[in-house]
Amino acid sequence: MSEYQVVHSKSPVFYDVYERKSDLQHQTHYCPGCGHGVAHKLIAEAIQDLGVQERTIFISPVGCSVFAYYYFDVGNVQAAHGRTPAVATGVKRARPDSIVLAYQGDGDLAAIGTAEIVHAANRGEKITCFFINNAIYGMTGGQMAPTTLVGQISTTSPWGRRPSNEGYPLHVCELLATLEAPVYIERVALSDNKNIMRARRAVRKAIENQVAGLGFSLVEILSPCPTIWKLDPVEARKWVADEMIKAFPLGVYRDRKTAVPVTPVPQHPVAEVLDLEAEVTAKPATSHHRHVRETTIKIAGFGGQGVLLLGQLLVEMGMLEGLEVSWLPSYGPEMRSGSAHCHVCLSRQRIGSPLVSHPQALIAMNKVSLHKFAPEVQAGGLILYNHDALPANFEPPPEVRAVCVPASDLADHIGSAKVANVVMLGALLSETECLPAETALAVLERRVRNPAMLELNRRALQAGRRYDEREIHVALSQPDGFAE
Repeated sequence: MSEYQVVHSKSPVFYDVYERKSDLQHQTHYCPGCGHGVAHKLIAEAIQDLGVQERTIFISPVGCSVFAYYYFDVGNVQAAHGRTPAVATGVKRARPDSIVLAYQGDGDLAAIGTAEIVHAANRGEKITCFFINNAIYGMTGGQMAPTTLVGQISTTSPWGRRPSNEGYPLHVCELLATLEAPVYIERVALSDNKNIMRARRAVRKAIENQVAGLGFSLVEILSPCPTIWKLDPVEARKWVADEMIKAFPLGVYRDRKTAVPVTPVPQHPVAEVLDLEAEVTAKPATSHHRHVRETTIKIAGFGGQGVLLLGQLLVEMGMLEGLEVSWLPSYGPEMRSGSAHCHVCLSRQRIGSPLVSHPQALIAMNKVSLHKFAPEVQAGGLILYNHDALPANFEPPPEVRAVCVPASDLADHIGSAKVANVVMLGALLSETECLPAETALAVLERRVRNPAMLELNRRALQAGRRYDEREIHVALSQPDGFAE
């Protein structure tokens, strides 16, 4: 009779020691009987079997799930509460060859993170999500979660969950299965050895889908939480089998091999949308005269002054010139007369953040914006102010040049207050030479369909490029001062 030896060992996907604990560093911190340890083991085994440890990036949020980065010897990113799918989306899109795993509890995914998981699934993001459902907020004392069962007692439902008061448990698999994009959704349970083996297969398949380049996969894992449930580990597993599976039926809710169709991205996306002439789209980036590594611009004023549109024009121009661009708007609830500003980045390199804290150029369309944002302008930077003179109580920051351009007056003279922002665009291009004027004209020609309004915009751009005081004085005194 042959002899067999069974050897249990820790997966090399785990760290050798778990440094979170000062003693017993070979053990996890999880409570006895907790499902997180089992789920970790299943995921680690799948990563090891598929040979993707060096490519894997693990995204963990707030809650008991957060401690994953103490155990998995892979790339680790910790996300804000509920934002794991959004962070995973960004990581996967930035590093498409990576295997990105999102790991969340029920309070995190199904409460504060509901919108994130729904929209990531709806877009068919090529990520793998593991959803640990123990029907309770485990880390913070046992409050009712979106998945808490009807009648289940928690610190915030002391009489048990009542549908008339707290609603029904949220069924995530069933919800996501109504969407078109996901390729694989399954619910499993850590209730006994048979179901744990089924969970192991589901975990492996969900990661295999990503390795194969398929779309969104999610495995919901019904998991015991003995400490918060106030049960011993054996009783907790029995409660999963007797109560949780009854409320959350196990099974495959979506399984297909087709992913979301990929639409080819044109080399010049703005040019494709606007149908610009080939000679414009083919313009090389070397056309810039003084464009540096990155040009950052903040545009601010009242709602209705075209502040956000001016930012959009700049980024479309930048895209046509082969630059990396970003546009970040900020505005209040008012439709008109409320404050509005936007951040614009034009760069030869990838942009790390769209937020502009210290712009190289500020376009201030009103006095409020001038006083608010002028102190942020970099030394050696530029302020363009929509007036014929600076306010009496205003002093530009050291080493910052302030130039007055009465854009609103010029726009009125041209024939429409709506083109004041284009006057400022012309002034910016003249002062910084960050982008060619002909590219601005090309974008305006495709954005402005009304011939009369296009002519006003053309004249506004020219007016801004000839903004010095002598030329403005002459122009304002002549009806056709800005005609070519």
